[in-house]
Amino acid sequence: MPRRFASALVVFVALACACGGEPVKLAEKAQKLEVKPPPPAPTTVHLVVDGTSGQLGFDMEAPIEKIRGKVPASALSGEVWLDPTDLAKSRGLVRVDLRDLELFQRTAPEPGKEFGEEIKSDTQNQHARDWLEISPDTPADDLAKNASIEFALTRITAASVTDLTQVTGPERKVTFTATGDFLLHQRKAEKSVKLEATFRYDGDVLREVQVKSVEPLAIGLDEYDVRPRSGFGKLAAKTLEQMAPKVAKEAEVSLEFTARPDGKPGNPGPATAPPAATNSDPAAQPAPAPAAK
Repeated sequence: MPRRFASALVVFVALACACGGEPVKLAEKAQKLEVKPPPPAPTTVHLVVDGTSGQLGFDMEAPIEKIRGKVPASALSGEVWLDPTDLAKSRGLVRVDLRDLELFQRTAPEPGKEFGEEIKSDTQNQHARDWLEISPDTPADDLAKNASIEFALTRITAASVTDLTQVTGPERKVTFTATGDFLLHQRKAEKSVKLEATFRYDGDVLREVQVKSVEPLAIGLDEYDVRPRSGFGKLAAKTLEQMAPKVAKEAEVSLEFTARPDGKPGNPGPATAPPAATNSDPAAQPAPAPAAK
């Protein structure tokens, strides 16, 4: 075996061992997600995400550091196409803008020791922006792309209820598994997450849907090329592996939002139960009112 090839092989094996096994496969490159709405149907309703309630949050826990991150409701947007008679037909796209991201940190002196009080560290928040490439030195075009998180719902499975018209009451809760593409840092990969949706009705009229995570969605930082950086496009000297056990390699993401029918022309308004069948027998129809004299 040539000496140069042997040396390269040793380096590759050493890197693989340092990473704890096979090299992490990066998610597919993408700038944005798109969802094809379901075919038009009388029972389908179009909803828009309310930007005044809900939030996206995440937790990163390591032996000597715990990080909690959040973005406000104003960072949320998106739309949902919902068929109350068959939830499996539903589709949606939820977007989150990371530019108002806030991080809070708790640290311990060493593994196994008690964690201190949670604080908001300006340094920690700057590091997060460097890693995500949304720092102040990021070009505007790249900033807009890197700051966008998106989840495109393509299918619903394991729903506790599939037909909401068969359920009564002003609040109808459904748990289900939502599957679709998750976009972060201009990379996308298919993910599944367990959600709970509360459908609020006035009689038979759907007024709003509140969706929240039942279990957090684990997102690997390496998979989405989120790694130590010292600025836009500048990898730091230390890798994510070398920074362990201080830094977690996954973020546990949770989401909560409310969506309401938009009622715009050309879009279905509030969803209602299908109209009752009419009797076509003329004898069964009420007689016309007598004409006024």
